[in-house]
Amino acid sequence: MWKPAYEKAEKCIVEAKLYNKKRYDMSHQTPDFKEGDQVRISTLSFNNLKGLKKMRDPFVGKFTIIRLIGKNSVEVRLSEEFSRKHTVFPVDH
Repeated sequence: MWKPAYEKAEKCIVEAKLYNKKRYDMSHQTPDFKEGDQVRISTLSFNNLKGLKKMRDPFVGKFTIIRLIGKNSVEVRLSEEFSRKHTVFPVDH
């Protein structure tokens, strides 16, 4: 009695997982950065930059990637101006 309902529920769960994966993959792509690439860094979390926050450039520099750390972060070589900042930044897709 329960077996057909259980099998149908399992089938629906598998279909839902496949559908959700397909939808997620459509809007998310893994970044294709390599060591030596030039990147810009968001200033959104930088609190110690001079000037009014709304007048600042939203991104700074062209920094060279030293190494990739996992899928979603990179280590960059910062200029002297940002030497007090941490060198690892998250990747924005």
